[in-house]
Amino acid sequence: MAAVRGSSRTAKGRERAAYRCAECGWTTAKWVGRCGECSAWGTLEEPGPVVGQTRAGAVTAPARPIGEVDLQQASARPTGVGELDRVLGGGLVPGAVVLLAGEPGVGKSTLLLEVAARCARPGAPTLYVTGEESAGQVRLRAERVGAVSPELYLAAEQDLGALLSHVDAVSPGLLVVDSVQTFASADVDGVAGGVTQVREVAATVTRTAKERGIATVLVGHVTKDGGIAGPRQLEHLVDVVLQVEGDRASRLRLVRAVKNRYGPTDEVGCFELADAGIFEVADPSGLFVTRHLTPVAGTCTAVTLEGRRPLLAEVQALVAPSASPQPRRATNGLDSARTAMVLAVLERRAGVRLRDRDVFLATVGGVRLAEPASDLAVALAVLSAQHELPLPPGLVAAGELGLAGEVRACLGVERRLAEAKRLGFRQAVVPPGSYEVPPGMTVVRAADIASAVEAAVRLQRTTPQPRPPERG
Repeated sequence: MAAVRGSSRTAKGRERAAYRCAECGWTTAKWVGRCGECSAWGTLEEPGPVVGQTRAGAVTAPARPIGEVDLQQASARPTGVGELDRVLGGGLVPGAVVLLAGEPGVGKSTLLLEVAARCARPGAPTLYVTGEESAGQVRLRAERVGAVSPELYLAAEQDLGALLSHVDAVSPGLLVVDSVQTFASADVDGVAGGVTQVREVAATVTRTAKERGIATVLVGHVTKDGGIAGPRQLEHLVDVVLQVEGDRASRLRLVRAVKNRYGPTDEVGCFELADAGIFEVADPSGLFVTRHLTPVAGTCTAVTLEGRRPLLAEVQALVAPSASPQPRRATNGLDSARTAMVLAVLERRAGVRLRDRDVFLATVGGVRLAEPASDLAVALAVLSAQHELPLPPGLVAAGELGLAGEVRACLGVERRLAEAKRLGFRQAVVPPGSYEVPPGMTVVRAADIASAVEAAVRLQRTTPQPRPPERG
């Protein structure tokens, strides 16, 4: 008698789970449209038949002592784009698979086209396979950004088998697949971009890259929540996961490593997206600081760490009387929940009356400050705006605020101070601690928010204020 679908049994007659979620592995005896664990739709699959125990088979290469393994096979090759090499840990490793994800229009294809053109060289050509655009569209963009190279091969395909045929014909040193959600295999059920197809395409491309030693970059889409589209297994299959971040209103783009088997995961690459292409920004601090001719109330410069790189960003605050029973709290570039906490600490621990005030906070240049060490700069900017008291133009602040009003220690204080000194800042308010202060810089160690406020006011009174420009 034929077995009923969805009710398979073991040899002892016990019912076992017949369906498994491709996203999280949740199992159930009956098929449902939505996973009961991760709430994903259409991810339950029926597993194949259970077979006997796996026997020993042929090996690809005999096991060797670890000291005899060739290190050259895992050495990184520079891409020619310094900011990307910084994030990757030196460059692309032969056989490594990189997943580059980001929102539409953030500059993923433009960046990879630039990388492909720089990596294309005689003896190691580059293959760029696009499934989203025609070959003519990619050629037009390559002409615009100056990424045309004789060893850069271009193909427009959406079939996985055709992609493998192009790899056989070109034998590239670098393979770019744009994007993994647009390709499909004729041997697997499902539409392109579905869970089954994305898993099959990623697994096949990864296996080909490992077998032939081809550095491969896969472009991935993101969901409306910011996560990478497709099964979670996609991130486990690849060696490196990079995230491209950026605001449409800003030209700045940040490339951040989420996973990296060959390098650090705390590095950030900075780029500027323009009409002529995407360009490296080796010193991005100047983009986020406004040079005022005269001191302006409500501004304070924060020193944050993006990965290992210190970054200076100006925080601007505006405090105004509220005409509503519910005062407004608006932020741009700052976390709204953390900003609300800083405002509560200011009112409770520093005596700053904000309960009947509208508070607006923003960063300069579209940079997003998510590090807790920017709390102190936010607090000082709000204080300055509330009392119409301009802070010294050469003052920076770094420190995390606790609910008790204490200023907590933050990482890399010496690196932050050195970067501030390099950019011309001469005064700083930081958490207490023993660290080296750059010569010619005045540093105040504040243990709590009240001490930080007092120090800022004292520095403002003792700092010579620049004279406003004369009007002719």
